[in-house]
Amino acid sequence: MADAEGRALPVRNPRTGETDFMLSVTRAAEVAAKAQRLRDNQKSWAALPTADRVAVMKKWLGEVARRAQDIAEADAVDTGGCHTSYLQGFITMGNIGGWIEDAEAVLDQAGFHGTSRSMPSVEVRTQLVPYPLVGVISPWNAPMMLALLDAVPALFAGSAVLLKPSEITPRFIGPLFETVAAVPELAGVFDYVMGDGETGQQLIAEVDLVCFTGSVPTGRKIARQCADRLIPCFLELGGKDPVIVTETADIDRAATSVLRGGVHASGMVCFSVERIYVHQALHDRFVEALVRKAEAVRLNADDPRAGHLHPFTFAPQAEIVERHLSDAVARGATILTGGKVETIGGGLYMRPTVITGVDHDMLVMREETFGPVLPVMAYRDIDEAIALANDTVFGLTASVIAGSEEEALPIARQVNAGAVFIQDTFLTFGKNRTVGTHSFGASGLGGSRTGPESILRFVRRKALMTQHGKVADIQDDHHLGKPAQPTSR
Repeated sequence: MADAEGRALPVRNPRTGETDFMLSVTRAAEVAAKAQRLRDNQKSWAALPTADRVAVMKKWLGEVARRAQDIAEADAVDTGGCHTSYLQGFITMGNIGGWIEDAEAVLDQAGFHGTSRSMPSVEVRTQLVPYPLVGVISPWNAPMMLALLDAVPALFAGSAVLLKPSEITPRFIGPLFETVAAVPELAGVFDYVMGDGETGQQLIAEVDLVCFTGSVPTGRKIARQCADRLIPCFLELGGKDPVIVTETADIDRAATSVLRGGVHASGMVCFSVERIYVHQALHDRFVEALVRKAEAVRLNADDPRAGHLHPFTFAPQAEIVERHLSDAVARGATILTGGKVETIGGGLYMRPTVITGVDHDMLVMREETFGPVLPVMAYRDIDEAIALANDTVFGLTASVIAGSEEEALPIARQVNAGAVFIQDTFLTFGKNRTVGTHSFGASGLGGSRTGPESILRFVRRKALMTQHGKVADIQDDHHLGKPAQPTSR
């Protein structure tokens, strides 16, 4: 693989369409050098009691709090002014603070010390050994939040972390690593590299475990490279998340929930609502309400802090959305509102787009759209709705909105997804410190990145076993496993 010395990548500003940042690609030799430095420092980091690592992370939390505004502004420039970007300082503080509270207890509870159930003379102790070097490859949507969702618990677990942000959204790295540099103990085990897919391959070649968030095609490439090295990888990939609205649902509540679930962050969220199944008796009234609410949503072109929808963070994503809509219309679907990419001040925007007359032959119902598109399809009965919801290669999240929880819960139990939101959409943050989940289908691979156990992805459990009884004698092992002979009377 060629070294990347002297290579630079232009970075587009999503709001202006102009190149206003040049990314200096980390040379292959420097990737290797950083990885080695982190490995060397990780030994003493892992040797610290968990309480001491927690104390270091408390210092980092203080530095993040001091620079929270700078972090938010950089993330907002990266994304084009997503509302969530302006909360990144707070979100990061919550991530670090949550593990300050949880890490020690979770790691302690994962251990065991006691007597073997199968060999009573053997005492068993466990030791949790962190993977020395974790590689994190983060995506262009929610760039900082998704980078730290894996990096933070890995650091608490005792691993060192080498992070590669997306080359589309790299600006947050500057203010983030200013906070890291202010805590020397942390700076020794947390670093970053910059670049594109080639740099990502170089990173994978140097680490012991990989966490990746992004597309299914890239995830497959990463999984293959990790398989060649026989190292674990944890992948969170695409989604085509459905919502089922039953005949008894409150129309206003359902339309409000579906709109937010589908267009928050301009639909560029892995667990955005991308397929809407509504009972045929409710369909027309639901669509009317959804269109009315969608048309009241504002773009943030005039004020990134005031509007609801920001521009496409990644310009080619607008082309994908247009292709899905064109395919649907060509196959007989109807766009009721939105549906056009608008260029405003150099940024590419799309208003909430409600589309009906869709079916599963259309790209918009099969492939990840990743835009503010709300395709609505009628169904006849619940069995058909469940079959439609499960007719996908994906299985990240789903939603069920009914007249009551009692009605919705049995439906939710039959939908194939790692998390199913009941009587609402977009509830994934509710499980972050509460429970871990697994993706279905092509939406991911490996252990959960939410819940207390997510930190256990970064450690291996060793068993230390002491024999307190008589040792086995090779001369007697022919008798092992034989049934006892009956005694004579």
